[in-house]
Amino acid sequence: MQKTSKALFGLATAFVMSSALPNLAKADELTLCWAAWDPANALVELSKDFTAKTGTQMKFEFVPWTSYADRFLNELNSHGKLCDLIIGDSQWIGGSAENGHYVKLNDFFDKEGIKMDDFVPATVVGYSEWPKNTPNYWALPAMGDVVGWTYRKDWFEKPELQKEFKEKYGHDLAAPKTYDELKQIAEFFQKREIDGKTVYGASIYTERGSEGITMGVTNVLYDWGFQYENPKKPYDMEGFVNSADAVKGLEFYKSLYDCCTPPGSSNVYMVESADAFKSGQVAMQMNFAFTWPGLYKDEKVGGDRIGFFPNPAEKAHFAQLGGQGISVVSYSDKRDAALQYIKWFAQPDVQAKWWELGGFSCLNSVVNAPGFAKSQPYAQAFLDSMAIVKDFWAEPSYASLLQAMQKRVHNYVVAGNGTAKEALDGLVKDWSDVFKDDGKI
Repeated sequence: MQKTSKALFGLATAFVMSSALPNLAKADELTLCWAAWDPANALVELSKDFTAKTGTQMKFEFVPWTSYADRFLNELNSHGKLCDLIIGDSQWIGGSAENGHYVKLNDFFDKEGIKMDDFVPATVVGYSEWPKNTPNYWALPAMGDVVGWTYRKDWFEKPELQKEFKEKYGHDLAAPKTYDELKQIAEFFQKREIDGKTVYGASIYTERGSEGITMGVTNVLYDWGFQYENPKKPYDMEGFVNSADAVKGLEFYKSLYDCCTPPGSSNVYMVESADAFKSGQVAMQMNFAFTWPGLYKDEKVGGDRIGFFPNPAEKAHFAQLGGQGISVVSYSDKRDAALQYIKWFAQPDVQAKWWELGGFSCLNSVVNAPGFAKSQPYAQAFLDSMAIVKDFWAEPSYASLLQAMQKRVHNYVVAGNGTAKEALDGLVKDWSDVFKDDGKI
């Protein structure tokens, strides 16, 4: 990756940008808050360069994903001073902007020459803007992420399985392009014996407590035609959330859960899905792209044994956006120093190293550079996935909207209660109640 980085950006660029931190606002220490996961470890390593340049020590407050939202939204809502910088989830942007939790960054960006046009457009909309599709910025895109898939390439390449699959389905056993193909592959592997072990078709998100099943089912719903609202009338959801196509999409997700997941898959999210793959249980697994570097390095399932593909298509082609932007907390007493961290983090040489260390840069000059698609085995799948992203509500009341969807979808898909139509009709009612309380309908 060192060779790749030099080829992409040049030594001269690295020298110029590394020297571009004059007159830094001083602080002895800054605290950055985020989730506890592999990219956070990469950021700790990256931030050593910031400390070396500025003398400012970096402290980190990382909490598990299962308590990430509760922990830090409570911190923001209580106007706490723990976090000087926060890498907040994409759906927090509306509430954090409207409630004054984040410092608006427009003036700072203008002063420092930081241009949002330099970042992948979907990440600017998803991580930085509120209201959406307006030039009002509350975060710098920090960690690109998206739901995609991994598969057991070594199993797919077994000649006897290729022959059997083609005879049965009439096409090659390969990374699926559509959800119909994905389900065929999942059914083909379900309860099959490979290397003396019973394996299963796919691991998909089903977790109830936080956001898991929503982050999973939306990948299917989007592709079948689900829309959050009438494009011509905001917050008008009848016939869009619960359209006939959306109902079919939800029915498909349940059918995939019923037919082709391992035993004990009723509460699966990021960790559980990765574990199912690493343990050799499944032929395919749904997961956010941040898991890919670690899986590729895994001694048992990584290397030549693993392949990557973007979310399949159906009527449409989308993937659920993950990832976050980095913001300055308005309650911090060290806002000026925190802004200098963002200035440093935005530099092209820093962003290039961020990718090298296992972060997912959103900077165009990184992801569009010659050689990027081949810089890691999963880079092309990441690019393809980020080109089709769509996100959940980012409204200030997103937590209530999310809780409603978690309940309605889990009750149908996992618990088997009612019909898909009833679940989505109920969701329209729940979401309408939230927006009525907000005075938006």
